[in-house]
Amino acid sequence: MSASSDVRSSLPLGAATFYILLALAGGDRHGYGVIKEVEAQTAGAVKLGPGTLYRLIKQLLADGWIAEIDGDAGDDDRRRTYRLSSRGRAIARAEAERLDDLVTVARKRNLLPALAHG
Repeated sequence: MSASSDVRSSLPLGAATFYILLALAGGDRHGYGVIKEVEAQTAGAVKLGPGTLYRLIKQLLADGWIAEIDGDAGDDDRRRTYRLSSRGRAIARAEAERLDDLVTVARKRNLLPALAHG
């Protein structure tokens, strides 16, 4: 199996998983930082609960899509910092491309306005 077909076999991603990968694509974050970044990215429309976040982080770590790194724990030794792995970045990119293709179809079907050129 080629690397690109291996990545595509992981798609489609669940929305919460994609939001986590997008948050980490912007830089290393601890769990609370991921929650706040997702809220910021969606203007507060999506609020990941801690149970959902940490269940998905556990799975993303096991799958090798993210890694736990040394970070500034501050006053809380339980705080963990996460980084998107190269595999996680490839999967997030493939999902973004898949969604972009869907938006293109939606535009062709007049569900969304055409992009302005110029």
